[in-house]
Amino acid sequence: PIATLECVRAFSATDLRGIAKGIHLPILVIHGDADTIVPIEASGKRAAELIPNAQLKIYANAPHGLFYTHRDTLNRDIAAFASDGSIALDAAA
Repeated sequence: PIATLECVRAFSATDLRGIAKGIHLPILVIHGDADTIVPIEASGKRAAELIPNAQLKIYANAPHGLFYTHRDTLNRDIAAFASDGSIALDAAA
């Protein structure tokens, strides 16, 4: 429980905007549009805007736990991105 609490405290209280702008590696941001725990507007979309050349992939109807609910799609997208640095982005992204 201590590690979980410290993790929440760290990512909610640390301003990473300056660091994000300095990332110059291929970055894939994947976020579900049904995430009510960490809303896409405040997290996934914002991260993709801050990180130069980041690719944003939005999973329709995916919740916070999309690593479980959408694991097959997620694994395919990560493998494709790792192999050539790109994925097919949806029109919604």
